[in-house]
Amino acid sequence: MLQTKYGDISWERMIRAVEKVRERLLRATSALEKAGVPYAVVGGHAVAAWVSRVDEAAVRNTRDVDILLRRDDLAAATAAMADAGFVYRRAAGLDMFLDGPRAKARDAVHVVFAGEKVRPESLIPAPDVLDIDRTTSYALITLESLVLMKLTSFRDKDRMHLRDLLDIGLIDANWTERLPAELAPRLQELVDNPE
Repeated sequence: MLQTKYGDISWERMIRAVEKVRERLLRATSALEKAGVPYAVVGGHAVAAWVSRVDEAAVRNTRDVDILLRRDDLAAATAAMADAGFVYRRAAGLDMFLDGPRAKARDAVHVVFAGEKVRPESLIPAPDVLDIDRTTSYALITLESLVLMKLTSFRDKDRMHLRDLLDIGLIDANWTERLPAELAPRLQELVDNPE
């Protein structure tokens, strides 16, 4: 164990932190499956799931759990998630399910609404929850829809996720031909500047 001014650093704590996020993902998706609420896993976990199919060593950990839902299903999702110990909150314009009554926003499942723009400046709306791949233990957004979402958000972490997909060959420069005109230049930028 390494001692710092912030306390002991242990592998067990780091491993547990990663496991807690994975457990949150599985509890949330299990609750939604059990209740029959359509959803899709998006965000960093979706990237990790796709990357793991090609190169497990290239998978990045993520602290976020992001779920795509239809707004019309929010009440049913809230009830299902409550049965699994989650508490619905809307704060700072974001919908989320906190992992318990004392949890912080970091300890939450964040909601993205299908068919709606994540932010007003988003170029295109989020995809539908039916655009999924069922080869995992949960409903996973398709690779094409994931790429569209990442190109639409295009924050630092989104660009990093897209670079990961490019690096392992899940996507390449040919994808620019199948993207909406407003998103193709963003992918081309990453192809031209991989670092």
